[in-house]
Amino acid sequence: MASETLADIEEVVHEPTQSDVESTNVWAFMQAHDIDDYEELVERTTTDVEGVPESGVDWFWDELVDYLDVEFYEDYDSVREDSGARRAPEGASGEAASRDGPQFTDWYPGGSINVAHNVLDRHAARESERRNKVACIWEGEDGTTRDVTYHELQRQSNMVANALRERGIEQGDTVGLYMPMVPEVISILYGCFKIGAIAVPIFSGFGVDATATRIEDSGCSVVFSADGFYRRGSEITLKDALDDAIDDVPTDVSSVVVYERTGTEVPWTAGRDETWSEAVETQDDDFETVELDASDPSMLLYSSGTTGKPKGIVHTHAGVQMQCAKEVYFGFDLKPSDRFFWVSDIGWMMGPWTLVGNHTFGGTVFMYEGAPDHPEPDRFWEMIDRHDLTQFGISPTAIRALRKQGDDWVEGHDLSSLRMLGSTGEPWDPESWQWFYETVGNGETPIINISGGTEICGCFLMPMPTQPLKPCSLGGPGLGMDIDIVDADGNSIADTNERGYLVARDSCPSMTRSLWSGDDRYLEEYWSTWDDVWDHGDWAQQDEDGFWFLHGRADDALNIAGRKVGPAEVEGAAMDHDAVNQAAAVGVPDDTTGTAVALYVVTEDGVDESDALRDEVRALVGEELGKPFRPREVRFVDAFPVTQSGKIVRRAIQARHTGEDIGDLSSVENPEALDAIDAAR
Repeated sequence: MASETLADIEEVVHEPTQSDVESTNVWAFMQAHDIDDYEELVERTTTDVEGVPESGVDWFWDELVDYLDVEFYEDYDSVREDSGARRAPEGASGEAASRDGPQFTDWYPGGSINVAHNVLDRHAARESERRNKVACIWEGEDGTTRDVTYHELQRQSNMVANALRERGIEQGDTVGLYMPMVPEVISILYGCFKIGAIAVPIFSGFGVDATATRIEDSGCSVVFSADGFYRRGSEITLKDALDDAIDDVPTDVSSVVVYERTGTEVPWTAGRDETWSEAVETQDDDFETVELDASDPSMLLYSSGTTGKPKGIVHTHAGVQMQCAKEVYFGFDLKPSDRFFWVSDIGWMMGPWTLVGNHTFGGTVFMYEGAPDHPEPDRFWEMIDRHDLTQFGISPTAIRALRKQGDDWVEGHDLSSLRMLGSTGEPWDPESWQWFYETVGNGETPIINISGGTEICGCFLMPMPTQPLKPCSLGGPGLGMDIDIVDADGNSIADTNERGYLVARDSCPSMTRSLWSGDDRYLEEYWSTWDDVWDHGDWAQQDEDGFWFLHGRADDALNIAGRKVGPAEVEGAAMDHDAVNQAAAVGVPDDTTGTAVALYVVTEDGVDESDALRDEVRALVGEELGKPFRPREVRFVDAFPVTQSGKIVRRAIQARHTGEDIGDLSSVENPEALDAIDAAR
């Protein structure tokens, strides 16, 4: 969506009724604190308002602990401390320096907590009314379903914790999760939390190189995996790829626990490999969850790595607990009877985010194993109908692919159970956003379009369900998130309606505790552009009505004849053509303008990929953005290389186009798409 086309998105298409507004969790919070509207809500939770003691970042994150009923074993001394020495994560390389400022904030110092207690133990307690409530509804691609209660999940998590302890895992050790989406992945994650180990989720779609990179960097000695899983009716093996990855790295992986999902015979290393039934199911189902410091690491999540080597993001117990709970409760208005489905893998941030956020409140998560279009393109719509799902989150890329299949696949299903739609991953195009809102949401279900990142296990931008919505908008700053838009000099331009850089002017509890590789890269990646300001790397803009929009990654900007344009702007203009389903714009050398636009296009079904269509697309982009931004060439492909979260890896497309070194590709989910880039004409 181009800055020049913000004027084309003047219309508010979703306006919640007053009764809808007053039924929300965020409205109840506002009433409890005499807050009148969204603008005041953001100000009160991010700014120290003169004369209002109940205001500011510190107040909000302190108030939230009791308001959301998050339990600490020992209360914290203060909500945060951002001066003096702070220790690096155990096991991390590099030296931790004594530094002041938001870069190294300790949140909830002096407090002790464990995520597993809040998301599991207290709900599974004998006296709890949630003990036998369903924590996870699972559906396999073959249609098999399982319901797992909190009591059952706790028993299995305890067995995982005992299995880890038996294999020598101690607090601060890393444990790999190279697992398909089965309920056991929850018990592994929570079992790691219980013992104080650091969970390292690895995307199940990764191949050997990507898996090896993460095992080596994190230093896992124990890895949980499976024989395989089902995808589009076929068995996809995991164990052989894991074996090759382990062979490729110097890391001493002493134990591999293999869950039997398909029953397929897999390679086996005697003395190292054990079946799930042997290693876990033989364990005692009682375990006393370990009390941990609020700043102790809970997870090591790897960034999608669209530029350079993937970064090991270090998340603490208190940080993950507070951020995920806040966002699911307020942004997605979680109610006790809800059934929450976010299309994700455990190896992507949204997997743990969904689990922790919902299970903090004893909620029910829906988990699906397979492909979105198997056996037919209506698989998601059929599951929403059959399971009465209430929240449904998905990436814009996936919606574009499903829209391509046509409305008929949606219209045969009752989707009236949906209360909230969600999306994240990359910028929307207006046409696909409208399709999601009108066809899936029946023109009445809000799209909570969120954006943040693995680095904060949450969102910088997030609409509230009390707000009106324009197509593609992200509402505004998340609660307790001091977010701004700045120019190249770091000056705020949010109120000028100009496009600029999305930044955070303060830390939040879930902000990564440096990087696993040490402080130097952490400071360079996020804090080196402006003093004490987090540079998130996205183009952002607030329109004159206060709606925030994203324009893609700032480091993907195309400098055409001295004028910068985001690739998302070019792509959005191209997707205004009825024949274009998806587009990816990259910069290529040009003798005249320095850089020219090369545009790769995925067409709608049945469209003739002709020279006439190329000319029409080029002309449309030139008409909407100006002649200098008209693509020099348009090439047709069937798919783009994407990360696990659905983000197009433009640098890989650009490198293949220009013949340059393509660099690290460990984050690309479908590297075969690069061959199509080579062949595209």
